[in-house]
Amino acid sequence: MKVRFLGGTREVGRSALHVTTEKAKILLDYGVMLARPPGFPMHVKPKDVDAIAMSHCHLDHSGAIPVFHLHKKIPVFGTRLSFDLVQVLISDFIHLSGYYLPFEYIELQTMLRSCVSLDYKEPRAVGDAQIQLLDAGHLPGSAQVLVEAEGKRLLYTSDYNLTETRLLHGADKDYGELDALIIESTYADEEHVDRKASEKEFVENVTEVVENGGTVLVPAFGVGRSQEIICILAAHHFDHPVTIDGMTRKTNRIMMNHTSFLQDPRLFMNAVHSAIWVEDRRDRRGAPKKPGVIVSPAGMLKGGPAAFYVQKIGTKSRNAIFLVSYQIPGTPGRELLEKGRCVIDGKMRKVKARVEKFDFSSHSGANELKETVKSLKGSPKVYVVHGAEGNCKKFAKWVKKEMGFEAVAPRSGDTFTI
Repeated sequence: MKVRFLGGTREVGRSALHVTTEKAKILLDYGVMLARPPGFPMHVKPKDVDAIAMSHCHLDHSGAIPVFHLHKKIPVFGTRLSFDLVQVLISDFIHLSGYYLPFEYIELQTMLRSCVSLDYKEPRAVGDAQIQLLDAGHLPGSAQVLVEAEGKRLLYTSDYNLTETRLLHGADKDYGELDALIIESTYADEEHVDRKASEKEFVENVTEVVENGGTVLVPAFGVGRSQEIICILAAHHFDHPVTIDGMTRKTNRIMMNHTSFLQDPRLFMNAVHSAIWVEDRRDRRGAPKKPGVIVSPAGMLKGGPAAFYVQKIGTKSRNAIFLVSYQIPGTPGRELLEKGRCVIDGKMRKVKARVEKFDFSSHSGANELKETVKSLKGSPKVYVVHGAEGNCKKFAKWVKKEMGFEAVAPRSGDTFTI
């Protein structure tokens, strides 16, 4: 079994791996780097791909898969919820970036017709290999991918989270004995705040602002984070208005049809039904004028209704903007967090509203990453990916030194035999 790393190495974005055996050629993810123009992984000829396993719907893992459906139908394995969500995300991506992309809606439709839904732990043969999806706990429908062939077992965590949240169970760690582990390292140098403490602090701060007559804007990713936030508010019996807007409305409807993927379906349904859904411009203009919470994409304030709301909410000191998503350097959210300013009425201005950041990450923190490696059975080779600012190398060094496993932070183009 050979693994070639095509992207997502020593960086966060464009995750892609090519696993080959004597009779199988499998792609694990094929994502994009969200930039302008978008960045793509290394090229693979469609004839060198028998099947694609899509770990989850986030574009940095799925956004370039339609490239393989220009002239043929290649099966794409994933969960049924991931496929429903990826249709929304890639459609939006094409709409926003169409000029820069080597595919259009027709290729997305061909890709969606090629999708083969798998339940967690349901084995599927591809040539002489077998793949299986395990719950990743990262976002609804997300999966880790286990590949077995030629007597070898390789586990690709993709993005995963061991911590149980209001929305999801923690990741499945029942891997059995492994020969190779490909593990993310997004937070290899950072511990997450205790989840319950983070929730309590968030709800207390939101309540304080609203009860003092203010409005709280919570910019949040449309898939996963928005739903987590409304579930946290519902779980803590927050009894003030909660408004949802943007892509969150579409993804909520999709998740309402797939509640078996959620940790507490009843809590989710209660949260969704008690929220106010923005239906038109009138609703959008009215939402910031009354005390309450507005949960809306984009999580980094890079477009979406949140970019509109920040201009209304940011001008008054009684209001607040609570960031709950990772803020990439160079995004409006990062600018707001570090310098307290954003674009209001076409000009960069100082924000009067209170600005704070709360940790609700959907990735494993340093402790969980170490716990995963410590609990491994066998003596696997460890490949560390999906980490910026030296995290891949740092974590590979820790694995080697503390656990004695062979560990490496590969570069794009590197090929290893397992």
